[in-house]
Amino acid sequence: MAFLTPAFFAALAALGLPIYIHLLKRHKTTPLPFSSLMFFEKRTQSSIKHRRLQYLLLFALRMLLLALLVLAFAKPYLRSSAVASAAGNRSVIIALDTSFSMREGTRFATAKAEARKLLESMRGSDRVQVMMFAAQTSVLTDMTQDRGKARTAIEAAEPTDAASSFADLTRQLRVLAQPVHGPVEVHLFSDMQKTSMPSSFSDLELGSNIQLTPHAVVSAGQMNFAVDGVIAPRHIYDPKRARIQATIAGYNTPAKRLNVTLYLNGKSAGYREADVPANGRVAVEFANFEAPYGLTRGEVRLDAADKFKNDDHFYFSTERSDPRPALWVHDARDTRAFLYFRTALESSAEPAFTLTAATPEQAANLTPSKYAFIVLSDIPPLSRGFENTLRDYVRAGGSVLEILGRQSGGHGTVALTDLPLSSARFETPEGGRFQTVTSLDNTHPTLKRASQWNAIKFYQTVPVEPGTARVIAKLSSGSPLLLERTSGDGRVLVFTSPLDNIANDLPLNAIFVPFVEQTTHYLGGIDERSSTYTAGAYLDLRGTQVNAAQARGGVEVIAPNGQRALSLSEAAKAQGLTLAEEGFYDVRRPNGTRELAAVNADRKESNLEPMPAETIELWRNTGAAGAKASASKSGLPDSSEPARIDLWWYVLLVALLLAIAESLVGDRHLSQEKEAS
Repeated sequence: MAFLTPAFFAALAALGLPIYIHLLKRHKTTPLPFSSLMFFEKRTQSSIKHRRLQYLLLFALRMLLLALLVLAFAKPYLRSSAVASAAGNRSVIIALDTSFSMREGTRFATAKAEARKLLESMRGSDRVQVMMFAAQTSVLTDMTQDRGKARTAIEAAEPTDAASSFADLTRQLRVLAQPVHGPVEVHLFSDMQKTSMPSSFSDLELGSNIQLTPHAVVSAGQMNFAVDGVIAPRHIYDPKRARIQATIAGYNTPAKRLNVTLYLNGKSAGYREADVPANGRVAVEFANFEAPYGLTRGEVRLDAADKFKNDDHFYFSTERSDPRPALWVHDARDTRAFLYFRTALESSAEPAFTLTAATPEQAANLTPSKYAFIVLSDIPPLSRGFENTLRDYVRAGGSVLEILGRQSGGHGTVALTDLPLSSARFETPEGGRFQTVTSLDNTHPTLKRASQWNAIKFYQTVPVEPGTARVIAKLSSGSPLLLERTSGDGRVLVFTSPLDNIANDLPLNAIFVPFVEQTTHYLGGIDERSSTYTAGAYLDLRGTQVNAAQARGGVEVIAPNGQRALSLSEAAKAQGLTLAEEGFYDVRRPNGTRELAAVNADRKESNLEPMPAETIELWRNTGAAGAKASASKSGLPDSSEPARIDLWWYVLLVALLLAIAESLVGDRHLSQEKEAS
């Protein structure tokens, strides 16, 4: 038996207290009446009887109680291999890093080989659990003594395209170790990447019963070049104006010139040379390339001389099509607003539409397949036939932008929406020369990039009662500036001031071009989301679609391996999909539209620098205190080392029983003394 805190034995000096009480206590006698003592000689009489110990049982109980308390504070323990075996021996967790960087060279094969070696060296009574981790942690087996089950799980593990997260691993380890009685040995097989560390070290705090043993499959950072990212337009309407920019990065690398090639649908479409500085990055641009019509699978490929080839490319997707026609309906006398709107539309980076002007009498064959959207610019009251045609256009999935003005103010309601007008006149603000925008819904696609609306001066507006319509922008008077009302599968946007640079100064402001671009893309159904995703990202299959028709029916998704990513039942109701692997996901929606989602591994995995040894040691020290690290080469603690059994709480239990006995004995003696007196 040994003691963790033997210094507490100094408290044995407290055993003198019961000795003082029992041995040195003054003898007290009952005085008796007697005659004069003047004729007696004064002497000192010794009484051995009075100096003897009294109440020997009570004395022994008190001495033993104090001794047991001192012993408990000294924390005695035993080392016993037999008890450890009876308790089930060790509980071991094998954690395999399956992140993207483990694809480099023989890293993952080495990790699996070491894990198998560890498994074979364990005793038959040890329990083992196998898990793998990357961005998320997956438990492959429960805590079991079945070596075959654990071996099968190790063999089945494969590296993924996701980034690793030591924070998520630590959280999962705390959950798994919580119900286990006794220490849990965690053996981590990983390249110990520095980029896998969380921003806060507190996220790595292990449980009090977790003993972490890392097995690094690399000893130092390796040189690596990578295509860090690609910026490409999702839609190409004019190849002469299209630009594709790629960023080449070097990690632990010298300065070097590398060849960079652009591929479109597997064919070379451009070539550049990149002078990458030491441990730096450089951007290269591709222009004047011939993009094929339709959806294109793009790739930027790097000819690098490093061992990690998996990040020497970057996927992207784009779609080439001709600009779609849109219709501007206006009064023949009003040409200013059309000029401003068309100029802004053509000034965008990729003009997606060609705008044609017509009067209400000239407009014909209004279908969503012919016109991407229609703009009604301050036109007189519509004829019943023309308004019914427009309503059919909207219900079929078309979009209309209504710009209200002086002639629109004569209507009782806003055409196509039936929203009532607050006043029948074209209003100027009361008590001031102009109004400004005081409220914006920045979540709406038409306003995501346009800012500083409060600088625009609105001199005249048409007051509208919004009712149940969505108010996107509101003026200082409280009147709406921009509203939206849906009808069937289409939508109607209402702007309550003309775009002629008379009723307001919006056409001359810098936000006018991005506002027109975003509004026309929204009306025309152009999805402005990026088509490039990081492995592990979530693709929304329904919530961000252009209209209600796209949210109904089944969505077919073909994964990069050519297999269906969703079953038939999932395709009918799934709201989204996790993009797990690199490559192209072909998304086909029930209305006939398609999307190519290009997926790449997280490029932070390209930095192969490992964690400093000091950081790893700090991480280990957040676990079980005083636990011995592995001494063997495989990292498994010596199987012959006996387990420690703490005895202090047994001693405290005996001390409690003695305290109860001491109280009973002391109470009995006290009662006898009272009876004697």
